[in-house]
Amino acid sequence: MKTPISSPGGTRDPSPAPPRRQLVNIDRAKDPQLVLSYPQLVAEKTSKGQRDPGANRYVPLVWRVFALNAAVLIAAVLLTVVILPPHVLAAPAAEEEIAILVGSVCLMLGVNLFLLRHAFAPLGRLTDLMRRVDLLRPGQRVPVDASASEVMELGSTFNEMLDRLETERQESAGRALAAQEGERLRVAQELHDEIGQSLTAVLLDLARAERQAPEELKPSLRAIQESVRASLDDARRVALELRPEALDDLGLAAALLVLADRFGNWSDTEIEQRIERDLPALTYEQELVVYRVAQEALTNVGRHADAQNAELSLTRNGSHLELRVRDDGLGLRGAPAAGGGVRGMRERALLVGAELTIGERAGGGVEVALDVPIAERT
Repeated sequence: MKTPISSPGGTRDPSPAPPRRQLVNIDRAKDPQLVLSYPQLVAEKTSKGQRDPGANRYVPLVWRVFALNAAVLIAAVLLTVVILPPHVLAAPAAEEEIAILVGSVCLMLGVNLFLLRHAFAPLGRLTDLMRRVDLLRPGQRVPVDASASEVMELGSTFNEMLDRLETERQESAGRALAAQEGERLRVAQELHDEIGQSLTAVLLDLARAERQAPEELKPSLRAIQESVRASLDDARRVALELRPEALDDLGLAAALLVLADRFGNWSDTEIEQRIERDLPALTYEQELVVYRVAQEALTNVGRHADAQNAELSLTRNGSHLELRVRDDGLGLRGAPAAGGGVRGMRERALLVGAELTIGERAGGGVEVALDVPIAERT
């Protein structure tokens, strides 16, 4: 047993205290690098004057190989000239032969450089793709041909690595989004069952107290009831946003109509709805992705666009289902569409193999487009 050591402030244990864990508060709004992809990080650092990690100063491989070949060829020519007998160089036709020799060397160097550039061109394309590849935009591959070479083998290996990374990214995104939806459902149920019922009981108690209270206290009790009723409405609204009951009960088209109506009620933006009633059969994951993308896009319109009018449309175009959310607001204002909400939309689109594009409209405002492939069912 260790004996405590006396100190002016009391006794203390001689064993050192365990180090305190430091918690880091991560704010995505203050640290945009947490929501930017690698190509966007490189562009942002370059605009701020920071050195691009892919822009190191070095001599390209093709020029180094060409320099070695040129050095060997020139050394061979000079060695030939040195070992020639003196009477050969003193002959009348020596100057003409030297000129022909120099021209031949230059021609050989030019052909060598052309062949080297052609052979190393796939390596340059591979380097460019590696710098700008983004797993949230799948399908980017290095073009390779059937020729057998180390460069082509490297390109094929890189393409195979992208296939594996995209598959793993899609699977991990699916697991993460499934866990997120499960947590949303749990929180929505607790808001509805626990907080909603508790606030309803408070309203009933306040109504009973109002009937029994003196006249001078009734206005205050009515004001408290209105505050509690507003809190109850907010809890119900949050629960509906966390878990859309209309999507589970009525389908995608009805859920989008309800979403548009709620958006029109809480915002000052007039919204036009164009939802096809006869939609093709979709999986639940596809319906959920379409709904969440529309929900996030309308939320961004209400919070950031300062728009007068918005449009929500869902139509079928051949083998694709097209979701469009347009507004006539402020637009992107030069900022890249790489916020946390936008990144979440891209993650969801990747989960079902859909394509998401976000850009400014010609007449002002922003358009969010989601194209979902439809599997043909027999």
